[in-house]
Amino acid sequence: MEAVEQRLRSLSITQRVRLRDSAYLLDVTLQPGSSPCSSGSVLAVACSDHRLHLHHKETLRQLGEYRGHTAPVCGVTFGHASPDLLISGSEDGTVRAWDVRRPGSAGAVQEFRGDPTHRYASVDVNASDVVVCAGTELLDEDSFLVFWDARSPATAGGKGRPLGVYSESHSDDVTRVRFHPWDKDRLATGGADGLVNVFDLRQGSEDEALLATCNAGDSVAEVRWAGHRSDRLLCLTHGEGLHYWDLGRLDTEEPLALYGVPDARRLTPPKGGHSVDYLVGAQWLQEAQRLLVLGGTSEGDLHLMECTEGGLQPLGSLPRGAGHTAVVRCFLWDEAGEGVLVTGGEDAQLLLWKPGGAEPTLAGRQATMKSPSALKLDLHKCHRYQGRHGGRERSAGGGGGGEKRGEERGGGSAWKNH
Repeated sequence: MEAVEQRLRSLSITQRVRLRDSAYLLDVTLQPGSSPCSSGSVLAVACSDHRLHLHHKETLRQLGEYRGHTAPVCGVTFGHASPDLLISGSEDGTVRAWDVRRPGSAGAVQEFRGDPTHRYASVDVNASDVVVCAGTELLDEDSFLVFWDARSPATAGGKGRPLGVYSESHSDDVTRVRFHPWDKDRLATGGADGLVNVFDLRQGSEDEALLATCNAGDSVAEVRWAGHRSDRLLCLTHGEGLHYWDLGRLDTEEPLALYGVPDARRLTPPKGGHSVDYLVGAQWLQEAQRLLVLGGTSEGDLHLMECTEGGLQPLGSLPRGAGHTAVVRCFLWDEAGEGVLVTGGEDAQLLLWKPGGAEPTLAGRQATMKSPSALKLDLHKCHRYQGRHGGRERSAGGGGGGEKRGEERGGGSAWKNH
């Protein structure tokens, strides 16, 4: 435990890269390294110019990029059993799979589409890499969870047809889909309606599959599985709220809520802690058995915190002035080895932090600071679900769908063939 805190408190920048086109960095994911067919050395970054960038984990050297999407990218994730496959979803109505062994290749190795009117706001792949799920934006009065079988022929330009959809569990844009880290049939989803739903996909209908519905009271920005048995959920909202639920209590009379705060900006900082202006994200640290939350301030500070049943506890702060100069959008902590932190933000910078590290001198890193691309791109503004970051502010306010479903096992229609 203490070793993790010591590492976090001693973090300093060792590498940085700035995108020449000044695109925002919206999401970052790390290639799994436990598979014998993967080195685990590739970082994938989703940018606001619709591109996906590949970087080396240790040097941040750009390895390549993909340019297939024509609208904002809503998320990226690597496969688990097939870690050389990178999955991305977009508002352009496509989910694409890319082979990172061929960076910069002409197109995706697999493409999934649903209804031509769908615009995707979230995406994920299950633990066995068999099921891909994407959440849609609200269309008229409907929003959908769309499912595909990833075992469809993975030929260039090949279009996989959906297995089916869920259509009754969310009443607004589905802003987050998150499969369980090891149970291939367990799925958590969050929406702009303020609801976080948990499904068991082994069941035959949407109504039967819905195990629990929790109300966050505000548009959901992030959902993360946590806990020793991965039976807890952390939810962050676009209004800077934080909610922590224990799904292990589903079959008991105990409340699911372990901790919750509607606006973390209003918290009185604990001794040794600091206030935050926004929450960047969260990650469960499996080896340390701790739930890490990263928050930031408008002055450029980044604060590392642990979420427990007692609230948010400070773990350390990253030095001001040396890091980001704008809002940080994404981060990840790699527990392998000595542990490293990666952050990306609206200043077009990707930073690598290591315990006790030292950043190369300006002369020594000039090549790293430049993107290999010589193309000049138009800056596309941030994805619409950014709230405090300058995008469209969404607030569920616990209304409509939230009040109706609360923490009940609500109903729904059967899985619809598409």
